[in-house]
Amino acid sequence: MKHWTDRLESDDGEDPLVRPYTITRGRTAPRRDDLTLITVVTTVEPDEARPAGRRLEPEHRAILELCREPAAVAEIAAELDLPVSVTKILIGDLAALGRVATRPPPAAERGGGMNVEILRAVRDGLQRL
Repeated sequence: MKHWTDRLESDDGEDPLVRPYTITRGRTAPRRDDLTLITVVTTVEPDEARPAGRRLEPEHRAILELCREPAAVAEIAAELDLPVSVTKILIGDLAALGRVATRPPPAAERGGGMNVEILRAVRDGLQRL
C-alpha cells in the first residue's frame, strides 16, 4: 500500500523537512487550544452553497479522507506521519472552513471514565508516531 506522502511530488526539489513549515504557512502553534490528542475529528460534507475557500493542501485532503470515520488527533498524526503540532494546525484550518467537526471523546462529554476503545486507539496512534 502506498503512503499518502508518495503522492506529494515536488518539481522544485523541496526539502521534505521544510514541508511542515510550508503547509502551516510558518505557523508553529494551532490557533485553537481545545485540540488534544484524544479530540475526535469527523469530516463534514461541504455545503454546495458555501464556497470552497482557499485551495487545500494535500495534507488537508488526506485528513478529510481519513476522518470520514471519526478519528482522534493522535491517530490522524500517526497515519499521516506528521508531528502532532502540525496536525493540530491543519485540523484547525479545516474546522475554520467548516470542513471538519471536532469534539471531545465520548467519555469526556459524559464526564465519566475514559472509554477503553478510545484509549487503545490513541495508544496505537502514538505507537505509530
